[in-house]
Amino acid sequence: MNIDTVAIDDAVLALLYLTLHDHNRAWKSSDWDALNRLHERGLIGDPVNKAKSVTLTDEGLCESERLFRQHFVTAGNKRNNEANL
Repeated sequence: MNIDTVAIDDAVLALLYLTLHDHNRAWKSSDWDALNRLHERGLIGDPVNKAKSVTLTDEGLCESERLFRQHFVTAGNKRNNEANL
């Protein structure tokens, strides 16, 4: 089976948006391999540390929100969901 790791990484980055706190930090409860690849792409800080959260770079923060909206916000609920985000 061929696994599309870019698609997985994009999904993980989108889901990091759900746990966003302190402007650019998200809980790092995702797959370690995916977090390492996101770090290699320059979208998050190094996940290998004692903190329970990871820092999103400015690019990672923008991309996280874009991917979240692309994959998880429906057109019919977009206005209602934006008020909650």
